[in-house]
Amino acid sequence: MSRTDKNSFYILKGNVWERVFIKGVNIGAGKPGAFPGEVAITYDEYYRWFGYISDMNANMIRVYTTQRPQFYNALYDFNKKMEKEGKEPLYIIHGVWVNENDIMTIDDAFGNDNKILNDVVKSGQEIVDILHGHKDLPVHKGYADGTYTTDISEYVAGWILGIEWDPSFVIGTNENNVDRNHYDGQYLYTVNASPFEAFLAELGDKIIAYETQKYNMQRPVAFSNWVTTDPLKHPNEPYKNEDIVEVNVEHVKWHDTFKPGMFASYHVYPYYPDSFSYQTDYIEYKGTDGKPDPYLAYLEDIKKVHSMPIVVSEFGIPASRGKAHENRITGFNQGQIDEKTQGEMLVHMVNDIHAANLAGGIVFAWQDEWFKRTWNNNDLDLPDSRPFWSNPQTNEQHFGLLAFDPGNTDTIVRVDGRVEDWSHDTPLITQDGVRLYVKSDEGYVYFRINADDYDFNNDTLLIPIDTINGQGNDGYAKFGTTFSKQADFVLQIHGQSDTRMVVDAYYDNYYFRYAVQSNLIEKDDAFQRKNTGIFNPIRLAITKKVHIPGTTIEVPFTGYETGKLQYGIANPESPEYNSLSDFYYRDGELEMRIPWQLFNVMDPSHKFVIDDMFASGKITPLKSDDFHIGIEKLKNGTAQGVRNLPMQTYDWNEWDTPTFHERLKPSYFILQKGFRELGSGGK
Repeated sequence: MSRTDKNSFYILKGNVWERVFIKGVNIGAGKPGAFPGEVAITYDEYYRWFGYISDMNANMIRVYTTQRPQFYNALYDFNKKMEKEGKEPLYIIHGVWVNENDIMTIDDAFGNDNKILNDVVKSGQEIVDILHGHKDLPVHKGYADGTYTTDISEYVAGWILGIEWDPSFVIGTNENNVDRNHYDGQYLYTVNASPFEAFLAELGDKIIAYETQKYNMQRPVAFSNWVTTDPLKHPNEPYKNEDIVEVNVEHVKWHDTFKPGMFASYHVYPYYPDSFSYQTDYIEYKGTDGKPDPYLAYLEDIKKVHSMPIVVSEFGIPASRGKAHENRITGFNQGQIDEKTQGEMLVHMVNDIHAANLAGGIVFAWQDEWFKRTWNNNDLDLPDSRPFWSNPQTNEQHFGLLAFDPGNTDTIVRVDGRVEDWSHDTPLITQDGVRLYVKSDEGYVYFRINADDYDFNNDTLLIPIDTINGQGNDGYAKFGTTFSKQADFVLQIHGQSDTRMVVDAYYDNYYFRYAVQSNLIEKDDAFQRKNTGIFNPIRLAITKKVHIPGTTIEVPFTGYETGKLQYGIANPESPEYNSLSDFYYRDGELEMRIPWQLFNVMDPSHKFVIDDMFASGKITPLKSDDFHIGIEKLKNGTAQGVRNLPMQTYDWNEWDTPTFHERLKPSYFILQKGFRELGSGGK
C-alpha cells in the first residue's frame, strides 16, 4: 500500500505509513542478442539483478510496460526472501506504454474512434490483472505473453502512465478536439484542462476504476512527462518544438473516492533540451557546492508549479565513447563520459533531486541496451542487427550501471599493455622487426604491436586498413608511403596525445552526410573523387546551427573528432581503469581497441560495411569479405618512403548469437554509496 501528500511518497509498513525517498532504477526489456519486444530476459537474470539493485541501496524499480511472467515471479520470490531475512523488499512503479506508431500515424489521442485511448486503457487493465496474478496473454509477436499467476500487487507503489509525449501529438489532440477539454470521472476529473490533459484524466480514471472495482485496491498515479512538454517557459530554448506546448498534470484532480493521491513524473537529463546550457537564470544558478548548477535550478523551478510530489523518473548519463549532446556549463554530457565519472554525476543529480525536496529519482538505466540508436550515427548501422553487437559510438546503448561486455566469461583483450591474452595468437604481420597481431569481438577490433627499436613517444606507427574494394588511397603523401592495397583508413600512432584514426576523404561519412546530403558544412570537390591521397579526421556531429533566443549567441553546426584516440588502461580490474581508454603502451607492448563503427562497419556480425556513398547517393550496406592491414614504423616521425607497403588479409567469423558477460560498472559502486548516504526517508 502507498500514498502521497503534497511533497512525499509513503509506504504502509505494518501499521505505520513510512515516508520514503524513492531511490530507483529503470529496467528495460532488452539484452544482447534480442530486441526488447522479444522479452528475452530470464527468471535467473532478473533474480540476480534484483539482488544487485537491492545491494545498491535502491528501494524502487520501474518498468515501462508489460513483462513476461518470469519478471513478476522473480520479483515476488526475491521480495519474500528479503522479508524472511528481515530486509526491505524492492517496490515497483509500473508503466503503461503507448504505441508510438499509432502516435505518428494518428497524431490525435482521440482520433480514429479513440483507438489510442482504448488501447492504452486495455493495456492498463491487462497489467492490473497481471499484477494481481490473474491473466493469460496469448502469443503476440513483439509483446509479452504467458500465464500470470503471481500476485505482486502489495509491492506496486504506483503507476506512471504513458511515454515522453511528442509535442505534435499533444498539439494534434488539442487542435482536433477543442470541445473535449473536460473530463469528470468516478476518480479523476479536470479543471481548466486542455483536451490532451482530459485524455490523460480519462485513461487514468478508467485504469483506477478497473483495479478498484475488481480488486479493491488503489495506488498513486502519475502521467509521464519531460522537459519538452513541461508547464514552464524556457525563453532561451533554441529549438521551437522543445517549448511549444505544455502538459500540466495540475489540471488533473482527484475525487475523494481516490485515496492514494497523484504524483508528477518527469524525465530530466542535464544536457537536453538546450535550456540547461543557455537559459540565463539556470546557468547563473549556483548549487550547494558553489558551482553553476542548471540542473538544480530546473528542479526547484518545476517544484514551484506543483501541489503534488515530483519523482524524476528518468535521469542518467551514458558511459559511452560516442557523444551526441553537451552541457556547455557543467560538462554533464550525453556521452564521452567514463564509467567512474558517470557514477559521480549520477550521485550529484540525485543529491540535487533530494536538495530540491522532490520525492525521489529513478536512474536510467539498470542495464546497457545494445539495440538502441542515437541521432548522430543511427544511419551508420543496420537496425535489424543492432542487438547482436556492441557499439561504443552509440551513447544510447551505454546508460546502464550493468555492462554487457563481449565474451562468454571475459573480454578477449583487456587493453593494459599486458599481453597474456594474446599468448595463443600468432602475428598477422612480421616484417622489419615489427610484429602486428589483430583479433576482434562483438565490440572492437584489437591490435597488438611489438616492435624492435621502437620509441613510443617519438616514433610514428602507421597502420593502413583496406575495408572496401574499388576505393581508397594508394598512399599517404604526408609520410611518403604507398600501400599494396588502397587504404580506406590509417591508424596514426604517435605517443599518448597524438594518436588517431583517419579516413579516406571519399569514404568520410561525416562529410557525405553534412556537405553532400545537406549543406551544413562546406563542400570540397577533392573529397568527392577517389584516390586523392587525402585522409580526414573521423567526426561525429553534436550541435546543429541555431540562434539562442533572447541573446546574441549564434551556435554553429558543430562536430568533434571521435577518431582521436585516448590513452589509458581499459582493464576493469585495474585501479587505473578508464572505460574511455583506446590504447596503452607498457614495456615494449602496445595494445589498442578500435570500435567497429570507426571502420564504417554497419554490422560486424554479418560483415556489412558502408558502400560507395557517392555511387549510390546514400548510405547503404555492402557485404565485405575481409580487411587488409599493414604496418610501418617511422623513426622520429620521419617519412621513410616505403613503397608498396605489404598488407595482409584479416578475416573474422560471422555470428548469429553474440557472446557477452555481465559486469557491474564503477558507477554502480559510486551510486551505491550515494544512495546509502541519502538514507531512506524524505525531507
